[in-house]
Amino acid sequence: MTTAFNYQQAFSRNIGWFTVEEQQKLQQSRIAIAGCGGVGGAHLLSLARLGIGQFSLADFDSFGIENFNRQVGANMSSIGRPKLAVMLEQLLSINPDADIRAFDIGINEHNLAEFMQGVDLYIDSLDFFAISIRRKVFAYCAEHNIPAVTAAPLGMGTAFLCFMPGQMSFEQYFGMEHAASLEEQYLRFYLGLAPAGLQSCYLVDPTTLNLAEKRGPSTIVGCTMGVAMATAYAAKILLGRGPLVCAPQGLHWDPYLNIAEQTDTPGGHLNSEFQRRLAEAKQQFGIN
Repeated sequence: MTTAFNYQQAFSRNIGWFTVEEQQKLQQSRIAIAGCGGVGGAHLLSLARLGIGQFSLADFDSFGIENFNRQVGANMSSIGRPKLAVMLEQLLSINPDADIRAFDIGINEHNLAEFMQGVDLYIDSLDFFAISIRRKVFAYCAEHNIPAVTAAPLGMGTAFLCFMPGQMSFEQYFGMEHAASLEEQYLRFYLGLAPAGLQSCYLVDPTTLNLAEKRGPSTIVGCTMGVAMATAYAAKILLGRGPLVCAPQGLHWDPYLNIAEQTDTPGGHLNSEFQRRLAEAKQQFGIN
């Protein structure tokens, strides 16, 4: 038996947490997700089940067996297939009526404006080491008054930052323009994401974090935590539902440690504690 898709029926169990009018607002909202791998693919499916009706999606990579530990689209049947194509299939199997703009070459400075056209919220899902394009995306969001969030999976928790129009920007927070090298930009991003550094105490093999080789360990727990955080904030931002924790404040939740912290880095990268931690990290990794 084939059942015809009906948006109201498909997402009727959301009603109660949302009003009928709010659910319609979610259906009419567009969210941009750059990266459909670790957190990006799971962001997409979670937001689809929230009832978001419009997406701008970008990814140029393909699934490999090394993605099995954390990426919801990675399995034996998807090895070698484009991540974007696989995740589009899953999205359309949840909401066949979704309005999708797909960018299978990823995003760059030439197609960024097209990618962000009509977007109500940007959710950062780029690879950790994709600093250059990440800076451009967040700069575009700041310039065009687009809310932007990033939920970084760290260990078995997530570190979350929200950048709202008219408030502290990504660049003001991280101070990437002051970095003397790309490696320092990585450190600034890592330290700024997680001022509490909760995950550090249970990293059993520090050699698995290698900036030069652009690799680090990951878990499905961290990805899932990040997705839950970003999806909740998507609902709050799009529906204007109450106060937000915005940069220079952030949230770091780690269920493995039974800890949830609200962090605060007044002044962003100019903060003395941030500068102290950055100097220690540069010495640790041998960065001038």
